[in-house]
Amino acid sequence: MTNLIKKLFGEKTSFSIEFLAGFTTFLTMAYIILANADILSVTGMDKTALIAVTCLVSGIVTIVSGIYTNSPIALAPGMGLNAYFAFTLVLNQGISWPVALGIVFVSGFIFLLVTICGLRKMIIAAIPKELLSAITVGIGIFIAFMGLQNIGLVIDDPATLVKAAPITKTILIGLAGLLLMILLELKRIKGSLLIGIFFATLLSIVLGEVELPDKVFSLETNVSQIFGKIDIIGALKISFLAPIFSMLFIDLFDTIGSLLGLSQQIETADKGGELPHMDRLYIIDASASMFGAVCGTSTTTTYVESASGIASGGRTGLTSIVTGLLFLLATLFIPVFAIVPKYATAPALLMVGFFMMSNIQRIDFSDLEIGFPSFIIILMIALSYSISTGLAFGFLSYSLVKIFRGKISEIKPALWVINLLCILFFVV
Repeated sequence: MTNLIKKLFGEKTSFSIEFLAGFTTFLTMAYIILANADILSVTGMDKTALIAVTCLVSGIVTIVSGIYTNSPIALAPGMGLNAYFAFTLVLNQGISWPVALGIVFVSGFIFLLVTICGLRKMIIAAIPKELLSAITVGIGIFIAFMGLQNIGLVIDDPATLVKAAPITKTILIGLAGLLLMILLELKRIKGSLLIGIFFATLLSIVLGEVELPDKVFSLETNVSQIFGKIDIIGALKISFLAPIFSMLFIDLFDTIGSLLGLSQQIETADKGGELPHMDRLYIIDASASMFGAVCGTSTTTTYVESASGIASGGRTGLTSIVTGLLFLLATLFIPVFAIVPKYATAPALLMVGFFMMSNIQRIDFSDLEIGFPSFIIILMIALSYSISTGLAFGFLSYSLVKIFRGKISEIKPALWVINLLCILFFVV
C-alpha cells in the first residue's frame, strides 16, 4: 500500500502525514457546509439541498484536484462570492437564482478560456516577485484576522470598527487549543493543528459549551430542488455583463492570489513561486465554478484554508483526496461535524497566518518603489477583507509609483491590462 502511494504521489509522501493534513484542511473548511447554505438560502433555495450540494461539490472537485494536479489544494463554494450571489445579484438586483447560477457558469467559462489561452501566465509573469511575497503575507494576516474573529477575540465596534472582546469561556477554550498547537509545534509533533482542534472541541463538550448531536447519521441528501435548475441562456444578456465581469475579476484574482500564496508554502514550488501543475489548478478552479453552478451553488474556488493542511505537512494530492472524501462523508455525518465550533478551528488559522508571515523577509521595504506597493497589498487584503481588492490597490500603486519615477518601461505590457481590469473592477 505504501509503495503504491509513493508511486502515485511521490517518494516524499507519508500516508499518515497526508491523512492528518487532509483532515486538518477539512476541519478548518467544514464551516462552509452550513455557512454557504445559510447565505444562499435567503434567495429561496432549499437549505437542506444546499447543505448536501455544498458537501458533494466540495468533495468531488477537491478529489479531482488532488488526482489531476497532485497538489494539497482544496476547493469549495467561496465565501464573499456567495454573499455577492445572494445579496447583490438576487436580493438587490432582483435576478432569479437560476439566472444567477448561469452568471456563475459564464464567468467560470471565461476564466477557463483565460487560462487555456495562456493569459494567466502572462498575468503572473508581469507581477514582480516581491509583490508575490506580499500577497502571501497579506493572505496570512487575512487568515489570522479570520481566526481572531472566529475565536471571538476580535469583534466589531461602531467607533473603531474592531476591538478586543471581553474574555469568555469559549475564548479561553480556543486559546487553550492554540497553546497546545504551539507546544506541539515546538516539539515538532506532526498533526499539531488537528490535535489542537480536537482538544478544543473535546474541552467544549466537557465544559458544556457544545452538546453532543441527537443523531450521528443524516440521510437528508435530496438535491433535486436545486440541482440542474441553472439558466445559462437567461444569463446571456448585455445587461448582465457587469455582474459577470465583477464575479470573474473577484474569482480570477482571488484564485491567483490564493494559489501563489499557498504555493510559496510548499517546497515543491519553483523559483517563480508556482507549483509544477499550476495551470491544471487554474483549470480545475474554473471548471469547479461551472460544475458547482450546474449542481446549484455559487462560485466554487480555491480555499486559502488549504494552508492549514500544508502547515501540517501536506505536500501532495493525497491531502486533497482525503479532504474531498471527508466532505463526501459529511453528507452522512453532518450532525457530528456540525458540533465542531468555529472557535475550535480558529487557532489553526492563527497558526497558518504565523507560518505565512515568514515571506515578509523577501520584501525590501527600504526600496520605496517595491516596498510601498507591497505594503498596500498586505494592508488592503487584510483590512478590506478581500484578496482581489488588495491586489487591485497594490497593482495600481506599483504602476503609479513607476510612472512618477519615470520608469514606465519597467511596467510589463500584461500589467497594463491588469491595471485596466483593476480600474474597471472599481468602476463596476
